[in-house]
Amino acid sequence: MGSFSIWHWLIVLAVVLLLFGRGKIPELMGDVAKGIKNFKKGMTDDETASADPAKTVDHKADETK
Repeated sequence: MGSFSIWHWLIVLAVVLLLFGRGKIPELMGDVAKGIKNFKKGMTDDETASADPAKTVDHKADETK
């Protein structure tokens, strides 16, 4: 029951092709690839930004008590 037969996968493939069409699936995969590429670029930008030393502010306590 945990495994599907070849007929099940053929029917699923046919339904997907009917819903999306032949040209839409490669277009969707291209969009997914662009999204992954942009995500990786954003991650490397964050790493380079965190490598810059952060400015610190020294706090001096009031000595007028």
